[in-house]
Amino acid sequence: MTGASTPSDPPSEPSGSASAVPPVRPSDLDPAVAARLKRDDNGLVAAVAQQYDTGEVLMVGWMDDEALHRTLTTGRCTYWSRSRKEYWVKGDTSGHTQRVVSAALDCDGDVVLVKVDQAGAACHTGDRTCFDAGALPVTAPA
Repeated sequence: MTGASTPSDPPSEPSGSASAVPPVRPSDLDPAVAARLKRDDNGLVAAVAQQYDTGEVLMVGWMDDEALHRTLTTGRCTYWSRSRKEYWVKGDTSGHTQRVVSAALDCDGDVVLVKVDQAGAACHTGDRTCFDAGALPVTAPA
């Protein structure tokens, strides 16, 4: 579906892009969950979206406490846009939603794995995943 003419969600942002600090705002995130998070200097954790039934890695985005709270309580993935300095719900623009099936923190608390049921393309380019166009050659011996 590359080159789809439907409006797309904002692109997820590579870790090297300029960061923006989320607005200082209270969050209703469970304090026990918040205490487990290891945030970066901008108050964010990486969020990996994975298709729940196939294991396919769909995309990587960023969440602060409030985005994680919204994700866990609405059942739809909410991310923090570092470039636009605002929250965005996956699919609000494109219709390509992510219904949350489960969520877990990694052992260090600095990455959230969100298993989702993806409707349509996960990537803003129209590709199924954000990794479809970026295969790299592996030349190491087997």
